[in-house]
Amino acid sequence: MSAKPLYKRVLLKASGEALMGSQGFGIDVAVADRMAGDIAEARALGVEVGVVVGGGNIFRGVAVASKGGDRVTGDHMGMLATVINALALATSLRKLDIDTVVLSAIAMPEICESFSQRATLHHLAQGRVVIFAGGTGNPFFTTDSAAALRAAEIGAEAIFKGTQVDGIYSADPKKFPDATRFERLTHNEVLEKGLAVMDVAAVALARENSIPIVVFSIHEKGGFAQILTGGGRGTIVSDN
Repeated sequence: MSAKPLYKRVLLKASGEALMGSQGFGIDVAVADRMAGDIAEARALGVEVGVVVGGGNIFRGVAVASKGGDRVTGDHMGMLATVINALALATSLRKLDIDTVVLSAIAMPEICESFSQRATLHHLAQGRVVIFAGGTGNPFFTTDSAAALRAAEIGAEAIFKGTQVDGIYSADPKKFPDATRFERLTHNEVLEKGLAVMDVAAVALARENSIPIVVFSIHEKGGFAQILTGGGRGTIVSDN
């Protein structure tokens, strides 16, 4: 494996569920520490890293809506869950002496800085890991959409989607053991096949901005750095 990374600046999208580890709820600090270690390896390669983390380990706005509640309020609660996760991951990174900043789409100055493209580019240029919290700051948009949006705003060369499995499959491989695993796909193929890797808005936004999506397992220790240098297992979504 070459130690030279294929990308200079990337956006890592980590699911909130991944932070639960084997727990049924909340944050497993050991998992947050391992994810921080993987991000630290990427930084050691010289890669600039932005991170969007979901909130599904704590709260999902659609869960409120499905039970007759207000979707907007539910989504606001979900955004707050992503802030909790962002602060936890930032704590794990700082334990490793990785300079890290949390930028929120929702202003909460006592807790973290507010997002702006200018501030983000400054922090990345200073070598900091930037964790984006609060999703897009708007209801009806997922953290996948936030990942595609932030990737476009910072000029990321790829979106790395850390999931529960090692790539994109034709169906859930945990439920369907004979599901086909894809090595490469185009953005249009993901949309046409209805493959549930990221939501439609996120894939379309990545396509419009010509940003590849690399899907890999977030649970493989060292997997992020491997994929960054052309190794490991994953699926690449690209129109090139």
